[in-house]
Amino acid sequence: MRRLAVAALAVTLTLAGQVAREANERYQTREGRQQIGRMLSRPGRDATQKPRELVDAMQIEPGMTVADVGTGIGYMLPYLSEAVGKKGVVLAQDIAQDFLDRARATATHKNLTNIRYILGTTENPNLPAGQVDVVLLLDAYHHFDYPKPMLAHIGEALKPDGRLVLVDYYKATFSNPRHIRLEDHEAIAEIEASGFRMVSRRDHIPKSQYMAVFVKK
Repeated sequence: MRRLAVAALAVTLTLAGQVAREANERYQTREGRQQIGRMLSRPGRDATQKPRELVDAMQIEPGMTVADVGTGIGYMLPYLSEAVGKKGVVLAQDIAQDFLDRARATATHKNLTNIRYILGTTENPNLPAGQVDVVLLLDAYHHFDYPKPMLAHIGEALKPDGRLVLVDYYKATFSNPRHIRLEDHEAIAEIEASGFRMVSRRDHIPKSQYMAVFVKK
């Protein structure tokens, strides 16, 4: 009976959160985040990430408010800033203040004046309610420890016709499959079970990343 109780408790804790333990291991210390930051700012990343093609596929219009959830060092900020234009706003969100500081430095260096910075938590991105046209989750969803409350708050932040754009790795072809929490179809199902409906899906980087777009049900 004791073994069954322990096993049940372990399952309960897993379902409650910390489902991305391996993916987030290095994010727990400043030193680890610095290592990740160096990797995220590596030369040649544009060739593999294709940020301009991604922004084009997102169909962003001037004047929109776009949230980059899990912005990290702010890699996507120059591209999103250009897309929304001077009358638009990019919300750079992360749960680590040192990452937000790096993102701010990136924006300052490139003279980006339409960026706002938001410190969130593992359960709430702290986005403004009902004000966001597009939420981008670029290589971020597999890091969510608490996807259900995060998705609920993202839904609250989106305008009635707002869109959630998921871009993530295929688990089967990733160099360390345990790093990726879910297969692509499982991630899509999880999001749809949280009040969203998928309206399109495509490869972003063939055999590496997929892109799925959702609206609120």
